[in-house]
Amino acid sequence: MINLNTSSRGSRLRLLALSGKIICYISDDKKTQLNTMRNLLLTISLFIITLTTKAQQATVNPRPLTLDEYNKALTYTVADLDKDTYVKFDNAYILDRYENRKPYFITGGDGLKKRIDLYKLIAKEGMQEIGLMVFYTSETGKKYQALVPDFTADAKVWAKYFQDIDDINKIEKNYILKLSYVLSKEMSFQQYKVLNNGKDLKEEAATYGNDICFPGDEEVTMSNGAKKMIKDVKSGDEVITVDPATNKSSVIKVKELTVHAAKNYAITELVLISAKEKNTATAININLNTKVLKATPNHPMLTKQGSFKIGEVTIGQRVLCLNEQNGKYETYTVLRKTEHAGGVQNVYNIEAAGGSTLVLNGVMVMQK
Repeated sequence: MINLNTSSRGSRLRLLALSGKIICYISDDKKTQLNTMRNLLLTISLFIITLTTKAQQATVNPRPLTLDEYNKALTYTVADLDKDTYVKFDNAYILDRYENRKPYFITGGDGLKKRIDLYKLIAKEGMQEIGLMVFYTSETGKKYQALVPDFTADAKVWAKYFQDIDDINKIEKNYILKLSYVLSKEMSFQQYKVLNNGKDLKEEAATYGNDICFPGDEEVTMSNGAKKMIKDVKSGDEVITVDPATNKSSVIKVKELTVHAAKNYAITELVLISAKEKNTATAININLNTKVLKATPNHPMLTKQGSFKIGEVTIGQRVLCLNEQNGKYETYTVLRKTEHAGGVQNVYNIEAAGGSTLVLNGVMVMQK
């Protein structure tokens, strides 16, 4: 339990950390010091993004979030904040759950519980992080969202951001205070990573980042049914995509094979199984099929429970796979999941001309 005295007016924060979720009790103030909070929020936001950038200097080439992008991104919504950790928009932008964080639940002095979820806004071209989307859900389920701009954004974008959070604060009491708390906590985390040379020590054995890819020896299902290692796929090759709604496959062309420089990437490995039993008069016949898929933990895939990053898929979830014995797409169950450092290697991803999925090692995965 942490007690904080935050102002000369006696505003008091009383914080509890419980079961990995942060619950914050905030006493009511008669007046919220918006200007102070605004400056605080600006400082925090700039510091967070600066620290993040320093931690990733080897790979990040920041570019500013434009005002048009800012306004457009505010129309992007996440249908299910519990399940949708990676959502694409206009085939140009991505909302990617920030650091795989759990949601923050904040209870104020009024006893009402609010929820805050953070998502990175990533421009698909170059996979550049250009902002941090904040989804705020009130106790009635009403949703608000704000977009913390990239630190290179110009003054007009920042002015719009402050106006937007100011407007929300007029409706949702102490919204800015709660947002400041969450961003402050994340600032501390980024500082912790910087102090450890950009690493989260819990994950120091491997590289985690925005490179959403596969090791080179994962096999892609081609249009003629043959398999080809992803590292050997070329622009113009024809591959299979599967419509998740109908389980019907079709042929699409590869636009580009993206190759990310060799690092010691973290790799998630799934073992999937399909077992069909048939009782006969004399025995139980079992038709058993297994598949193994490896990918960076943040690569998206579609399960029967919705879209998940492969690193978030849990044992028992069901995934659509190709049954090579009968040529049909069937549901397999995740039997085992492991995550480990994959060793220094290139990783690969396919940019395709259509469809939303690809088939790798016989497992349906989503395109980036």
